[in-house]
Amino acid sequence: MNKFEKNVQSKNNDVIDSGLAFLVGLLGFTAVYVIAQIFQIVASFN
Repeated sequence: MNKFEKNVQSKNNDVIDSGLAFLVGLLGFTAVYVIAQIFQIVASFN
């Protein structure tokens, strides 16, 4: 057995961590898209 497998620092489920990271990234890109759309809509009124 590998010595690193005996002393694990985090016992969290990797699927939950991966899903959370995916959602945070998705929300970040969604925020950028929404802000760009708001600027485009506001610019079209001028």
